Amino acid sequence: MPMKKSFRVAFCGLISALALVLMLLTSIIPVGTYAFPCLAGILLVAVVIEFGEKWALGAYAAVSLLSLFLAGDKEAVVYFIAFLGYYPIVKSYIERLRSTALRYVIKYAVFTVCIIGAFLVCKFILAIPDEEFTFFGFYIPWALLAAAELTFIVYDKAVTAVVYRYVTSIRNKIFKTKY
Repeated sequence: MPMKKSFRVAFCGLISALALVLMLLTSIIPVGTYAFPCLAGILLVAVVIEFGEKWALGAYAAVSLLSLFLAGDKEAVVYFIAFLGYYPIVKSYIERLRSTALRYVIKYAVFTVCIIGAFLVCKFILAIPDEEFTFFGFYIPWALLAAAELTFIVYDKAVTAVVYRYVTSIRNKIFKTKY
């Protein structure tokens, strides 16, 4: 039985609202600059699975736009918009490829390009000072990129685990009837 459009809109609105709350928390809890956009993006997994990539892109666009105006931590917003918000959507396409090696190459290429782009936006448009990218007085954006690449491995595995957990147990609790 197909879901009614009003249910789809309500479900996507609820997921978007939860993601927006997480983005707003970046203003209150400073260490959430990276964690909350990750969690907000992971919430979109449910929309991708239930209603497809188009609905998830709509929810992503809504959260991105509202976060841009409402969230206080603009660096977190940039990372959400540049990568963390849409990665679960892109991942659904990448995972359809047959070659495991090609999947990893594409994932890391997308991640690297997006994170470098987000860094440039933060540095030159948001004017985040160089001190944010230093460690003991050394300017080390490339070392931070390497650390981000290692963290991405964990993030990608976490998204996969969330997809598995959602499909195997959470989904049946949300949707009593199968469709």
